[in-house]
Formats: sequence, C-alpha cells, structure tokens
Amino acid sequence: MASLQSSMISISLSSNSSFLGQRFSHPLFPTPVRSVEKPCLIVMRLKRWERKECKPNSLPVLQKMHVKIGDTVKIIAGNDKGKVGEVTKIFKHNSTVIVKDMKLKTKHVKSREEGEPGQIIKVEAPIHSSNMMLYSKEQKVASRVGHKVLEDGSRVRYLLKTGEIIDNKDDWNRAVKEKKEKAAEVTA
Repeated sequence: MASLQSSMISISLSSNSSFLGQRFSHPLFPTPVRSVEKPCLIVMRLKRWERKECKPNSLPVLQKMHVKIGDTVKIIAGNDKGKVGEVTKIFKHNSTVIVKDMKLKTKHVKSREEGEPGQIIKVEAPIHSSNMMLYSKEQKVASRVGHKVLEDGSRVRYLLKTGEIIDNKDDWNRAVKEKKEKAAEVTA
C-alpha cells in the first residue's frame, strides 16, 4: 500500500497535461489491449436496448426463419392462439413476422392538417416466429417444417405431418407480384 501511495505522489500534475477523463497508464500496470470492433451500422430503427450481433462488415447477423411471405400459419401462443392467417411481412433482424389481421394494436394518430380530425386506427403488430406453425389448408392441421431436395435438384420445404410441399414457384411469384403492386400504390 505504501508503494502505491509513493507512486501516486510521484505523479506530477501540470497545467498543460490533465489526465481527467482519460485512462491512467502506469509502467507497472499496463492497460489491456482490446480488439478494435467496427460499429454496427443497422438500417432498421432499433430500440436502445436492442443490441445486435454484427458481422465483420458491420451488418447485423440475420436469423433464418421457417416462415416466408405468403405462408399460411397458425398462431400457437399469445392472445391470438389458435387463429390462422397469412404472413405479410418479415423482420429477419429479430425473427418477427406480421400476420394479416393478427395481434391488432390501437394507434392514436394526430391530425395532419388543420381542421382534419385525429383518428384511432388498428395496426398489426409483429409476432415472434417461434409462436407460429405452418398450416395446411387442405387437411386443416398445423405442422413443423422439413426440408428436402426434389429430383430436379430444387430444395423445398414440406410439412412433416402431411408431407405437403409448401414451396411452390407460382405462390412465390404471386407474393412477389403483390408486394411490387403495393409498393407501386404507396409511391403513386
């Protein structure tokens, strides 16, 4: 303890160099070397407490999900448990999904222009992908997802209970076409 006090006394404080707010480096106590990490530049608007793991190129690590846009799913947890709906939007950075007419929240909207009244509207909130299972419309059963490669070399998803193939080029093209139409309506 005495040696530490004597070393602290030997530090000269001059008006030119102030060490307030900086790390104190001493030859007997070297500062640990830390690896330099790039800041995570995420395009999505994230909450302050959502810390994301990043790749070396500063993009967030995206999670793989068992659902895609246009899939019919059954909600297996939450207030909407047991309801069936269609996936309309996916957020891969936190594995959440928006299902049509599920988990409706009320939103109070202020008036934009003078004289226009404010509104109370219903908005679909995201649901975590672990709270839903893919649903077969024909056999009316929810099932987990499996993956297999067909004879033509294409990799598809299928329902484990029924064996029904989910991925279909026609369904995918239809979902992409609807998405482009909605984007065109918004911009127009």
